[in-house]
Amino acid sequence: MSSHIHPEFHRFLSRHDKETLLGQKGLVVWMCGLSGSGKSTISNAAERVLHQQGRFTIILDGDNLRTGLNANLGFSDQDRLENIRRISETAKVLASNGVITFVSAITPRGELRDLARGILGDDFFEVYVKASFEACEKRDVKGLYAKAAKGEIPNFTGRDSSFEPPVSPQLVLDTEQLTIEDAAFELLEAIRSQLHLADS
Repeated sequence: MSSHIHPEFHRFLSRHDKETLLGQKGLVVWMCGLSGSGKSTISNAAERVLHQQGRFTIILDGDNLRTGLNANLGFSDQDRLENIRRISETAKVLASNGVITFVSAITPRGELRDLARGILGDDFFEVYVKASFEACEKRDVKGLYAKAAKGEIPNFTGRDSSFEPPVSPQLVLDTEQLTIEDAAFELLEAIRSQLHLADS
């Protein structure tokens, strides 16, 4: 099958061309953490600030992608692996075209984050949105923890399926200690430092 595939990357406009047009560098800000830890909320807050500053951004939200691109995947180990592979490859295309890309996905195991890092290389910026299972259970913003407690959600991360905290993420946002506003501010500062962006 591979003998019939002929990539045309060499004929396309380069990454430099796209980044020059946008006036920014591409990056993948990978937000991992338990459901309800604040990944999507913080990403959304940070994206709005960057948008106001004239930056082109996209959020790849795990739940959103499971309604489309990854709608055929469940939560088995193999499906989780494929879920992260697809998200990573999509993020890679975006970053290589100069887009600041937020990924909001639980990404519960180290091997999954290693997979993403292997695909994305230097574009991978790992952010651990830290909150305990108990804190997320109290928030239960989507009602998932209540369903999991009733046994209605199999392989629920933190309950039936373990979450392995990242060993050395580039940034930790502890949402049991930080407000959403403060967490978004810390994230923006880290992104600016990573991309050498000036405040607009």
